[in-house]
Amino acid sequence: MVYCEPTEAAPAANTEEELQFMEPIPLSLPILMDGATGTELQKRGMPAGACTEQWALEHPEALLELQRAYVNAGATVLVTPTLGCNRGALEPFGLDGQMEDYNRRLVALTRQAAEGKALVAGDLGPTGKAIPPYGETPFEELVDLYAQQAAVLLSAGVDLFLVESVMAMAEARAAVLGIRKAGGGEKPILVTCYCDDEGRTPTGTDVLACAIVMQGMGVTAFGLNCVDPAVAEEQLTRLHLYTDMPLIAEPCAGEPTEGADGVLTYPDDVEDFARRVPSWAAAGVRIFGGCCGTHPGHIAAIRGAMDGIDFSAFPPVVKDPDVIPCASEKEARFITPDVDVGETIECGPDLMEDILEAEEERPVGALRISILEEDDVAIFAEEQYAIKDALCLWSDVPELMEAALRAYQGRAFYDGTADLEPEVLERLSREYGLIVL
Repeated sequence: MVYCEPTEAAPAANTEEELQFMEPIPLSLPILMDGATGTELQKRGMPAGACTEQWALEHPEALLELQRAYVNAGATVLVTPTLGCNRGALEPFGLDGQMEDYNRRLVALTRQAAEGKALVAGDLGPTGKAIPPYGETPFEELVDLYAQQAAVLLSAGVDLFLVESVMAMAEARAAVLGIRKAGGGEKPILVTCYCDDEGRTPTGTDVLACAIVMQGMGVTAFGLNCVDPAVAEEQLTRLHLYTDMPLIAEPCAGEPTEGADGVLTYPDDVEDFARRVPSWAAAGVRIFGGCCGTHPGHIAAIRGAMDGIDFSAFPPVVKDPDVIPCASEKEARFITPDVDVGETIECGPDLMEDILEAEEERPVGALRISILEEDDVAIFAEEQYAIKDALCLWSDVPELMEAALRAYQGRAFYDGTADLEPEVLERLSREYGLIVL
C-alpha cells in the first residue's frame, strides 16, 4: 500500500488545530490531484458522448500518456477514470455487466501510470438514479450500487476514494455508506459537489448543507468540482467559516463556450488558474486539482503556486462553540444547546401537513419527530424531504433511531430526553453524524 505518510520533506500542515484533526488521515496535506480526464481524452480522439471508461480501455496508451503527464506536472494523486463506472451509469450503454472488469482494469492502468510516484484515488460518480420523491430508486438500492463499485475498487488496490460530481444529498450519503459497507471505511474518503453560482446543486441542495452532513459522517475532506474558478473561491470561502475539514478545489477552466464545430473552449489559461491558488488556500483549500478543460499545464501551474505558499501562516477560523451546525436535505441550519424543539410530531398519515404547519405557522427553529414503531420509519422516510428546519429525532429504541437516521437525508440532533445508552449514541454519531446535545 502506498500512503503519503508525513515526513520531514512533506509540505507543512497549516495549523496545530488541523494537525490534530489530521492525525487519523494517512495523507500529508496539502495535496495536488490531477486535472481533467474526459476533455483531455477528447483531444486524443474520444468522440463526444462515448462511454469514457470503455474508450479509455480500448485506447490505453492515450490514458497512460495523459496520466503520466499529470504525474510529471507534480500531481501526487491520480484519479481513476471510473466516474461513470457504476452499474447505473453503465446501463444506458448496455455495459452494466462490465462493471467489475472495467473498474479493475482502469485501476490497474492508473497504478501503472503512477509508477509509485502518486496515490491512486478510486473515483465514484453519479448513478443516474434518484430516490423518491424525485425518482423510483430506494435509498438502500442506491447504497448498494455504490457498495458494488467500491468493493471492486478496494480489491483492485486504490489508496483512497473520491466521490465526485455530487448532484444530490442522497448521492453523497449513499456513496459514503456504500464505501463503508464494502469495507473501505479505513481509507480516506474525499467528496466534491457540483453547484451553480448560488452554491446550489442541480437538485437544490445548498453545498453548505452537504458539507455539514459529510463532516458529521466523518469524511476526510469536502469541496467542489467542475465549477467556475471564481464560484469555487466564493463558495469555499463560505464553507470554510462553518466546517473543520480540509477543503477541495477542483474547478473547471472557466465557463466554456461552444464553437460552430461543437467544440467547447475554456477561457482560463494556466496563468489565470495559478493566480487563484493563494485565494483558494486562504479559503481553507488543502487539496487542489482541476476538472473539465484543465490539462497538465494547469496542474504544473498549481504546483508552482502551491510551492510558494506558507500554509502554516493562515490563521484558523474562530467558531462559536455554542453554534451547532445541522442540515436538512436542502438547507444548512444552526442551533444552540438550548434550542426550542416545539411540540413533538408523531409519524402518521398527516406527517407532511404537520411538518409544514410546524415550520410555517409556529416556527421555533427546530422540529422534534418521534419514531415509536417500525411503520413510523417508512412514513418518516417518505415525507422527510419536506423538512427545512433543524430536526430533532426522538426514539427510545436504538434500532428505530438508526433506521430513521439512515433514511434522513440531513444531519439530525438528539436532545437527550429518550433512554438511549451512551455507546449507542456514540455509534450513531460516528456513522450518521447525529448531534447529541
